[in-house]
Amino acid sequence: MGFKLDRVHVWSGEVMDQAGGVATKLSLLAQASANLEYIYTRRQVDRPGIGVLYVAPITGAIQVRAARSAGLSETDNPIVLRVEGDNQAGLAHRLTQQWALAGLSLQGLMMSVLGDKFVGYASFDTVADSNRAAAILGDLGAVAS
Repeated sequence: MGFKLDRVHVWSGEVMDQAGGVATKLSLLAQASANLEYIYTRRQVDRPGIGVLYVAPITGAIQVRAARSAGLSETDNPIVLRVEGDNQAGLAHRLTQQWALAGLSLQGLMMSVLGDKFVGYASFDTVADSNRAAAILGDLGAVAS
């Protein structure tokens, strides 16, 4: 089993935590023909009424202008890796266990399965941590072959 691994260059910004808050931001990106593969939102527990929107990819000058007009900017926190491959029972456990044994702490993890394939987004605090996670993933993929 092999994995396809990509670094995701994430854009983020504040969003109103109310009906339509996210839709308003995404509308500007849709008008710029952004084909988003990663959309993540979360509330700011310490700031009632405010959330954060993360999206990717943003490509080309038109999409960059749209993202900026939506109040988004490219961010380096978190560092996000996109992983995809063939699904197997227990794969998420094996992967997260290997990262834990290496002392890597996840900032976040989302994995989904469709048919016999999976896609996941793992978030790390630093580029160094994401590089170590990618190396472990490569080793895990080589062992599972």
